[in-house]
Amino acid sequence: MTVPGLRDKKLARAKITALTAYDYPTALILEEAGIDVVLVGDSLANAVLGYDSTLPVTMEEMLVAVRSVRRGLRHSLLVADMPFGSYQVGEDEAVASAVRFVKTGAEAVKLEGGRTRTAVVRRLVDSGIPVMGHIGLTPQSVHVMGGYKVQGRGTDASRALIEDALALEHAGAFAVVLEGIPAPLAGEITVELQIPTIGIGAGPHCDGQILVLADVLGLTRGKKPKFVRRYLNLHEQAVAAVQAYSSDVLGGTFPAREECYDEAVRPEVHRSSSKA
Repeated sequence: MTVPGLRDKKLARAKITALTAYDYPTALILEEAGIDVVLVGDSLANAVLGYDSTLPVTMEEMLVAVRSVRRGLRHSLLVADMPFGSYQVGEDEAVASAVRFVKTGAEAVKLEGGRTRTAVVRRLVDSGIPVMGHIGLTPQSVHVMGGYKVQGRGTDASRALIEDALALEHAGAFAVVLEGIPAPLAGEITVELQIPTIGIGAGPHCDGQILVLADVLGLTRGKKPKFVRRYLNLHEQAVAAVQAYSSDVLGGTFPAREECYDEAVRPEVHRSSSKA
């Protein structure tokens, strides 16, 4: 999958599949499953590193994740999330951060914000770095929004998001993530744009969908967001597997004979009986 390939899928009205990954083993899973876009999201902070929000995750932590995921992908498009602080300070720093991601193996970067980010988007695109936008519920602005709330409700708010999306497209973004907005509004934005929309909590009318892999596999704890569909409860299955292992160790049934190496046959040692 390539950046132009995503545009082709929109033109063909073929849905785009996207998921997050943060390491080599999960990248292999998504590659084998044929996922179009793999995002090394700043959700690394919550899903893997145990932070309470995406804000604390650093460039160095993100770069390690990108490098790991790159080793597991051959066909999926690899997009790296620009962490908080890597592009808000200025355009020069944004370009420098994005270049680090590309040199590590990313094929595009994603950043949050609409019209306020168009100058940065344009600068990155002019530097040869594809950019995916992200509007609606933008987790890096959680303090400004007053929490994780649905965005775009009401005439003025919905119009503002449409203008944000159009501004990102005009600035050169190749796609835009729509998060936490009403489904009809997401559909309207999808029709307005020539570039693909990728929804998360934005209904079925987007050109594609993305979720956090840990949510899909049932690895996350706590209340499930309304828009998440769990396909496994891997946390419970993993706990059960570890408990079974522990029980076998404590009961002396692991390792079994077939899980052990036989003792090697020692060659005979022939000692000389001659006397000096």
